[in-house]
Amino acid sequence: MGIPQNLIDSAWQSLEASIIQYHDRPVGTLAAKDPAVHALNYDQCFTRDFAVSALAFLMKGEVEIVRNFLIETLKLQSCNKHLDCFKPGQGLMPASFKVETKNEKEYLLPDFGEHAIARVAPVDSGFWWLLMLRAYVKASGDMALAHQLEFQNCIKLILDLCLTSRFDMYPTMLVSDGSYMIDRRMGVYGYPLDIQALFYIALRSARELLVPEDEYITVVDERLGHLVYHLRYYYWLDIDLLNEIYRYRVEEYGPTAVNKFNIYPASIPEWLKEWLPEKGGYFVGNLGPGRMDFRFFAQGNLMAIICKLASEEQSQGIMDLIASRWHSLIGRMPIKLCFPAIDGRDWEIMTGCDAKNTSWSYHNGGNWPFLLWLLAAAGQKTDRADLAERALDIAMTRLYKDKWPEYYDGKYGRLIGKEARKFQTWTIAGVLVAHQLLNNPQHLELVSFDEESAMVSCSLPIPF
Repeated sequence: MGIPQNLIDSAWQSLEASIIQYHDRPVGTLAAKDPAVHALNYDQCFTRDFAVSALAFLMKGEVEIVRNFLIETLKLQSCNKHLDCFKPGQGLMPASFKVETKNEKEYLLPDFGEHAIARVAPVDSGFWWLLMLRAYVKASGDMALAHQLEFQNCIKLILDLCLTSRFDMYPTMLVSDGSYMIDRRMGVYGYPLDIQALFYIALRSARELLVPEDEYITVVDERLGHLVYHLRYYYWLDIDLLNEIYRYRVEEYGPTAVNKFNIYPASIPEWLKEWLPEKGGYFVGNLGPGRMDFRFFAQGNLMAIICKLASEEQSQGIMDLIASRWHSLIGRMPIKLCFPAIDGRDWEIMTGCDAKNTSWSYHNGGNWPFLLWLLAAAGQKTDRADLAERALDIAMTRLYKDKWPEYYDGKYGRLIGKEARKFQTWTIAGVLVAHQLLNNPQHLELVSFDEESAMVSCSLPIPF
């Protein structure tokens, strides 16, 4: 890669300038530090944002800030059962926190969604926290921290929140709109791929971090086996499977049904019939009764590669798709969060006429450079690092010139996002992590998993 060192140095300076101090110790990073714009909630440390910063610091050998973050957020976890439905559920990790001062004493003020836009609780915070804890242990060798009683209890509370008894019988996790990185209505209610991939990573992480022979491991193993089977078999789409869906019969009943989710062939969108290449495929965005969301979501697909949720053949298929559809998924700024955008009446109904999520903007088809780290990790995992290097080369000079925006707009990412913050921390961190992964493939160990333990044997038969 021909990225000038001064651009990397500038990125590190901007990331370090965003560090939050608490009792004279680094505990996180601000979401953004754009001096020209009112902070709103960008003056907080978001768990999902800091996860990328944490990886950047760990790959640089700086473990203290990550350790401090893990310890302080553990203290913020909701640990009590509340009969009051307006209070965070037991085990929930905060979406964000900020440092406040009262009577000359500092304290951390967490937000579990009660202050968030649309008041949505975060499903993903606990998953990112587990990923960070595992990465910290991998980088530092400090398994003793994870084995402390408080940390073991924290892990189990997160698992209890995820593995509790519920109404539905799928191994996937039911999620409402707006409860993760896509924090606005985008029609992702149900079983969105991004959360299922994160859920899988969290379970794999918890399994490694729990004390050996802990009774929770058996429960985690069972769910892992069912989850990987369900996603690999039912969420995967390539041209052969599209042809099968196109000829599906409907209203089938009983154990011999082929069309198990009663997907109507008429629901196949016209864009997909020409866009899906002969070689390659991807995991669809969502699946549920009578519904298959055919949109491509980059984060979930790339995560599926690095955690081995995807099989080797599927992993190569996703990278083949990105290479074949480079213009629409990478364009002038990597990488499109969701493809394609929804517009017209679909946009009105699915987003509630959200002006921030107009077509090819923000979550609705916008380009998010923080995803570069996932593309780099997936590239290393599949021996396709050339694709990530090409994408990083496209992005780097422009991001520096544009002062590290949060996202880009337009079909090909030509425009700086209409409401994008500058000096967005996870944009900066995403570039730095991508650069470090491509220059030192050993860093991949912090976020990747092997195949051997991915297909954990199931103690129960697969029901679908």
